[in-house]
Amino acid sequence: GAVIAAAVAISLTGATGSFAADATPPAVKKVALTPEQKAAFEAAKAQFHAARDARQAAVATAKASIATAKSNFDAAKAAATTKEAREAARAALKAAVGAAKAAVPAKPTKPVRP
Repeated sequence: GAVIAAAVAISLTGATGSFAADATPPAVKKVALTPEQKAAFEAAKAQFHAARDARQAAVATAKASIATAKSNFDAAKAAATTKEAREAARAALKAAVGAAKAAVPAKPTKPVRP
């Protein structure tokens, strides 16, 4: 319990510390961007949104294919009469899940305002 309390206390002080740090700069940071910077930032934002949407679509597809693989696995397991057949069904499920996870792109990083 004490360890968790200490961790919570540290995380809380860390959070408030970062809020305090973030609260002051914006007055200085809000410089007008040049049209080129603005265009580049807008393009980066658009690219980020597109990448995020593509990732969400990939996640949805992966979820669907994992669900299909799971139902196939359940059917194969029910039909399996030998240990080898059950192991093969499990291996197929693991392979399908692995492939689905591999198809999901990494999270895109948010563009930083220049």
